[in-house]
Amino acid sequence: MKNPKVLYILISIFCVFAIIAGIYAQFIDGNSNENTVQTGSDANIVQEKTQQEISNDFNALFTNTLNLGGFDTTGIAKLDNTKEIVYSAYDVERNTENYELNLHIPVININSELSNTFNRSTLTTFINKANEIIEKNDSSMPTLYSVDYAAFINDNVLSVVIKSTLKEGDSSQRIMIQTYNYNLSTNTEVPIIDLITMKQLNRDEVNNKIMQVVSAAAQEDQTLQDMGYNQVYVRDLTNEMYIVENAGAYFLGANRDLYIVYAYGNAEFTSKMDIIYFE
Repeated sequence: MKNPKVLYILISIFCVFAIIAGIYAQFIDGNSNENTVQTGSDANIVQEKTQQEISNDFNALFTNTLNLGGFDTTGIAKLDNTKEIVYSAYDVERNTENYELNLHIPVININSELSNTFNRSTLTTFINKANEIIEKNDSSMPTLYSVDYAAFINDNVLSVVIKSTLKEGDSSQRIMIQTYNYNLSTNTEVPIIDLITMKQLNRDEVNNKIMQVVSAAAQEDQTLQDMGYNQVYVRDLTNEMYIVENAGAYFLGANRDLYIVYAYGNAEFTSKMDIIYFE
């Protein structure tokens, strides 16, 4: 090349581009490695279900069926040998001008005093209410009433959960939850502490999660109340029902999932529930 200055300039430009390319490649590789590590880390993180997802899964349980979980019930003394140990004994779908009923009410088909106690409780809580609606037949208070259930066997524990939804006239909708937990080996009721032990959970861990979920729900409702919403459920976080041993409704679902349910409609006209879930 005749002009050495031109040659020097071309070499300099080439070197600059080479340096820039090297830096750019290193930057891209660095980002790629970082993203790979991050992706790997994300893949190992088990995301907890949101409360909305837990609520959706809970509501989907009520198929009016028994999930045996592979348990052999042939050795269990039944009241009716032609039926499973839990079956729907009271199926009613009736629509009139004054009420709509959609009822699937279970019976625990085991010949024992404990099952009789559970069945009497179901009769008192759910069947008597249906009869009351039919007998009243009040046009001034049109009523919607539904009852559904689900039953599961995990190891030797039978869990039955019943959900009813009631709407009478202009009153608020009410959702009630009732659960039974039956040890099929000993014919005894299973306390929640036994289910926690089955799940290999720590009692304090469960109690802390109860307070965490309930406190967060209370804060959300307080925010709504501060914004001017009137129909907000107010929890008393000092109530002893939030101590794990005092939990009223609890059961094992499919695959030993543990649900602890605070259905405030059991005592009041509300559909508000707090559900604590352990997979």
